[in-house]
Amino acid sequence: MGVERVNFPRLKADLEALGRIGRAPGGGITRPSFSDADMEARRWFQGRLREAGLEPRLDGAGNITARSGDGGGPAVFLGSHLDSVPNGGMFDGALGTLAALEALRVVRERGLRLKRPLELVAFTDEEGAFGGFFGSYAFTGALTPEMVRAQQDVRGLRLADAMARRGLDAMQAPAARRDPAGIHAYLELHIEQGPVLERLRLPIGIVETICGIRRWAVTMRGRADHAGTTPMDARKDALVAAADLVVRAHRLGLEAAPHGRATVGVLRADPGVANIVPERAELILELREQDPAALEALAARGAELAAAAARAWGLEVEIAPLLRIDPVPMAPAVQAAIAGAAQALGLKAHRMPAGAGHDAQVVGRVAPAGMVFVPCRDGRSHSPLEHADDAACENGANVLLHAALALANE
Repeated sequence: MGVERVNFPRLKADLEALGRIGRAPGGGITRPSFSDADMEARRWFQGRLREAGLEPRLDGAGNITARSGDGGGPAVFLGSHLDSVPNGGMFDGALGTLAALEALRVVRERGLRLKRPLELVAFTDEEGAFGGFFGSYAFTGALTPEMVRAQQDVRGLRLADAMARRGLDAMQAPAARRDPAGIHAYLELHIEQGPVLERLRLPIGIVETICGIRRWAVTMRGRADHAGTTPMDARKDALVAAADLVVRAHRLGLEAAPHGRATVGVLRADPGVANIVPERAELILELREQDPAALEALAARGAELAAAAARAWGLEVEIAPLLRIDPVPMAPAVQAAIAGAAQALGLKAHRMPAGAGHDAQVVGRVAPAGMVFVPCRDGRSHSPLEHADDAACENGANVLLHAALALANE
């Protein structure tokens, strides 16, 4: 693999420049897909591609791609995403996308001859402003016209309308599908978004499996009554039942350690008036696990707990599935390329699961995929406090580069 290295000062400058787009005075970054900030980031990124002598292309899903190298056959893809969660950090998605750009720049500038081309891809809406993984679903052929028509954000804005405002036709997104035979491998660099690598004081994580997710909308239906005149033992308080489920779910997550997760991140009560007993409460229950059988068991238990909480308070409950993502193992050959790259660079690596969702798990359903993790401070992510130091970013970018070169020369 030689002694090729990324130009880290250039990569760092790119990270800082992108991190200024969508940044609030308090420090958080907000770049949901197809927002003004997201469109500014897209324009900036395409400009950086052109400056590097690369030709950016936009597919029907809004994914930005660029290819380097004149090798034939299936390509080695490198990428991540440019969008962010509300009030997020500057490394999630951005590090992987910009490190992919840097890898392609190194190949061009050094005149490296590869057996296979490298191709960069910046996926649309990984973070889920309109449901999540829109770009990678389209890229892998998992996106249907029905899915496109159904997707909307929390305010009810339809994805098709958001794209139309930007001059894009959402119904063209399924045409973004790439033939899996043309994908030799997909590599993604990402901050860990957890504390494991930092606690172990190790610079590189090699992802073995990306967890699966089950997500439901749970609605508790009670009865609205006067808060002052209705005795406590005569109430059908939907919010109390929902709160009971929140506690039960938390306990379930503790029982499912070390890899199980249970979270209620959304809770709403109606009519939302201080002097009225809530007649309706809605929450979103999410469960995660890396083992398929354990995930199914966790999902069954989660549904049982929702029903039990409703029964305990004499209410009706509705459980509607929102998201189903199965665990995806990363390809052994790609893991081996990452391990070889880390070893060649003198960096110790730790094999581990990924607890967050990533575009790699979508691509990994149809083609060999792998992920490189680097530590982030205190394991914080999806927060203005998200931070990866220079050494972590440089190490990760160099491992990405060397793993990509190894795969491209197979």
